[in-house]
Amino acid sequence: MRNAMTVDVEDYFQVEAFADCIDRQHWPSLASRVEHNVDRILAMFAASGVSATFFTLGWIAERHPVMVRRIVAAGHELASHGYGHQRADRQQPAEFRADIVRAKRLLEDIGGIAVRGYRAPTFSINARNQWAFRILEEEGYAYSSSINPIRHDFYGMPDAPRIAFRPDGCTLWEVPMTTLRLGSHNLPCAGGGYFRLLPYALFRHGLMRVNRHENLTGIFYFHPWEIDPEQPRVACRWKSRLRHYTKLRHMAPKLARLLQDFSWDRMDRVFTVLRPA
Repeated sequence: MRNAMTVDVEDYFQVEAFADCIDRQHWPSLASRVEHNVDRILAMFAASGVSATFFTLGWIAERHPVMVRRIVAAGHELASHGYGHQRADRQQPAEFRADIVRAKRLLEDIGGIAVRGYRAPTFSINARNQWAFRILEEEGYAYSSSINPIRHDFYGMPDAPRIAFRPDGCTLWEVPMTTLRLGSHNLPCAGGGYFRLLPYALFRHGLMRVNRHENLTGIFYFHPWEIDPEQPRVACRWKSRLRHYTKLRHMAPKLARLLQDFSWDRMDRVFTVLRPA
């Protein structure tokens, strides 16, 4: 069974864990590491014969257009992560619309291809802002992958469906992040910090169970900064440090194993409902 490999293209200083200690006005003055890290990821994917979906910030694309074109030239799907990494659940509808329109236009102009997919920063579509799906559809997006059906202090919608669904009144599809069902609880099984922190064998077992016992396709995600142990250290709270920096040196070798142990492809090819008519 093929699973969907995805990359959330943002720089180390744009993560939600640092939102209270790095002013976004300072972003342009910080040393960017995203292009070097994306090039490493592209090389890893090429070596493993893997195609992926790159959910890319418009802010990043604007500053690294050549990198975006390399992503497209390598055969990967270019998708939107919004423009400025602002949480969707902290925006008013008009703000959200402006953000996703700006990102889509930038990515399409730079990449030269249609952008059909969207992922909200920090999985920030939830029960409080379901209106976002209608706006995404109105602005030409065909699918979203913005809901994580778990409990988490930053995000989560544990009562959401665990498989692709059409939100009420929409033709757009929402493809939620992969979870492992254990009793009445959903356990995270989609990558990110959990993949870095947990033993590889445990994650591998979980994804295999999703594939084989539930016959469900999985989604894996990670960020370019997660393969970069040399990135600058930001002064922040201990919990943020723990989440962001723990086991960065282990990430690239674990990712290499994951690329070999499972079959991977782009979101729009793995999920048949997302394919253009």
